[in-house]
Amino acid sequence: MTSAQIAALDTVSVAAGDPDKALPWAELGLKEDEYARIREILGRRPTGAELAMYSVMWSEHCSYKSSKVHLKQFGEVPQETPAGPLLAGIGENAGVIDIGDGYAVTFKVESHNHPSYVEPYQGAATGVGGIVRDILAMGARPVAVMDPLRFGPLDEPDTHRVLPGIVAGVGGYGNCLGLPNIGGEVVFDSTYLGNPLVNALAVGVLRHEDLHLAKASGAGNLVIMYGARTGGDGIGGASILASVEFDEDGPAKRPSVQVGDPFMEKLLIECTLELFASGIVRGIQDFGAAGISCATSELAAAGDGGMHVHLERVPLRDSTLTPEEILMSESQERMMAVIAPEDEATFYAICAKWDVEAATIGEVTEDGRLVIDHHGETIVDVDPRTVAHEGPVYERPFARPEWQDALQADAAEALARPSTTEELRATWLQLVASPNLCDKTWITQQYDHYVRGNTILSKGAEAGMIRIAEDSTVGVALSTDGNGRFAKLDPYRGAQLALAESYRNVATVGATPLAISDCLNFGSPEDPDVMWQFAEACRGLKDACLALGVPVTGGNVSLYNQTGDVAILPTPVVATLGRIDDVTRRIPSAFVAEGERIFVLGETREELSGSEWAHVVHGHLGGLPPRVDLAAEQRNASLLRDARDLITSAHDLSDGGLAQALAEASFGRGVGAEIGVFEDPFLALFSESAGRIMVTTHLHDGEAFLRAASAAGVAVTEIGITAGETLTLEGQFEIPVAELKQAWQATLPQALDGDTTVVAIQH
Repeated sequence: MTSAQIAALDTVSVAAGDPDKALPWAELGLKEDEYARIREILGRRPTGAELAMYSVMWSEHCSYKSSKVHLKQFGEVPQETPAGPLLAGIGENAGVIDIGDGYAVTFKVESHNHPSYVEPYQGAATGVGGIVRDILAMGARPVAVMDPLRFGPLDEPDTHRVLPGIVAGVGGYGNCLGLPNIGGEVVFDSTYLGNPLVNALAVGVLRHEDLHLAKASGAGNLVIMYGARTGGDGIGGASILASVEFDEDGPAKRPSVQVGDPFMEKLLIECTLELFASGIVRGIQDFGAAGISCATSELAAAGDGGMHVHLERVPLRDSTLTPEEILMSESQERMMAVIAPEDEATFYAICAKWDVEAATIGEVTEDGRLVIDHHGETIVDVDPRTVAHEGPVYERPFARPEWQDALQADAAEALARPSTTEELRATWLQLVASPNLCDKTWITQQYDHYVRGNTILSKGAEAGMIRIAEDSTVGVALSTDGNGRFAKLDPYRGAQLALAESYRNVATVGATPLAISDCLNFGSPEDPDVMWQFAEACRGLKDACLALGVPVTGGNVSLYNQTGDVAILPTPVVATLGRIDDVTRRIPSAFVAEGERIFVLGETREELSGSEWAHVVHGHLGGLPPRVDLAAEQRNASLLRDARDLITSAHDLSDGGLAQALAEASFGRGVGAEIGVFEDPFLALFSESAGRIMVTTHLHDGEAFLRAASAAGVAVTEIGITAGETLTLEGQFEIPVAELKQAWQATLPQALDGDTTVVAIQH
């Protein structure tokens, strides 16, 4: 900076002497009362740099100001898994779970919705990069990622704009990092047309002694920033973007979206892990939303003192950036560490080894203040807790919508059903080819599933599974699930159904569910209808966690997913993590051989509201979602674990009901089935009653399995036997597995193959 520019800085002393200077607080997303509160906290007007920090840290994305009052109830759930207490939980970068033998795993799911709509490739790519750094910051090596995605209708032009870029971004970043993608979801619905949901999950493995936390302690310790240089990308990015809603004209107003460099992140990962191994890191924080504003204020607020930062020492890609822009930049692939002065040379040597730039930008102090200087002039002097943790808390008004009763009264059970066997057969083919149920290989083939060599289950399985280490048989399984239609019909029950399905999928592959992370995607918090949905979903999740004995380890809230007055379906996405002692004893999802007995665990009821059948065939949404029986879910999980030696395959029954489970189970090895007589074949095929799992056993193990189920208190119905290459409903019809699979596979290629050039260009 020139001497004139330095002299023109809006310093603390200038702010104290010029109390009436107009500042752009509204343009930065602050409300008038919030700006007044900042002035009250400081006892003066803020400097421009202070205003920049408060604006991003008090944004909806960073401060959870509309959701805190509801999220706090997750603290009522004991922070303990069935395997023992959490090593780290809510409030840290990610939850950490003890899985025995000195190992721990950390996982978390977060959103990058709005940036991915504005700039699909970079929005999705940096969403993956950000969640991976959260995992790294806990002291873990990231080992896998997952991607729950939601898009508008498959035939809409804007879906063709965003989907290829988002998928390419997820795959491009994760593949370059060398991280396997082991699962996720892809859902299409009209409400996501202007607000696609890009939720990203990462999981990491660490030894207990490697756990690191985000805090700056020890007066005199150094604060070092390392990784990529700071640029103009991402200024007002995730933090501001996630606090606004789009209008009907789409992403015309474009706050800067972050630009990712996965190769830099790969170097950053290896460098950070070596820094951890050296034992010199006293505190660590990644740079996510709000950039330096976040890293400095959160580290200082969590420590036992304060921090003094010299902003001119921050390595820049753009020398024209103002102090405010430097503080707000969300440039990717950056970390901040706290070390003792005597370890500085070692820190720099390790960074140099990995070709990672580092700069000592400050030191820990004992005065409890966050002070930031720029070329010798103080531009920030705040209590870091007021920036990081003491932002506004809104008790937004909420009320059950006036339209909710009418919606629930319009039950899908009254809709016209197939009246002939030909119509029933055609309905099965129609559903298996529908966008939400069809083969997603067009998407998943762009992801690497087996890099690093520890992937046990990925695409096509009920849950992803990863071995924690090459010298261990212990693994973890993860599933992400959510049904926005169920949540629209009843957000309390819909959130519980999301958790129940995720829990069930983890159990279905042979793992014991231990804990959850959640990503709560909703419309505008300023709409009382939306806030009621959010409040009910949080209450439902809390109650379900208490019933199942699994804690919420952390997560994310994404609000303002709304175009005009059209909010997305309320979409609580739940990720469940489970442990399996021996990954070689995982349970396959597909039929493995002919001549095996087929059973369905749980009860099938007349529950069609919110189902794929109602959605695809009738374009209908109304009624009440399936009932929830969490005790039955636990009994099913226990049976699958205890009777593992009797089970040859297992497949969850959820979207599309038994029809979809039979189809997917047959596709793996081309093994068909002969299904017995049903009193109501339509209901048996397409009901989406929860708490059900299709299980196969060898012929000679069937009776033993029935005895085990009876002892466990699990309702079981035997429905048939695996046989041939056709799915046959006795007395009704048959469908060759090949015909069903062809319909299942054709949908996405037919819709999207013309978009491959878009992927190539954006990549």
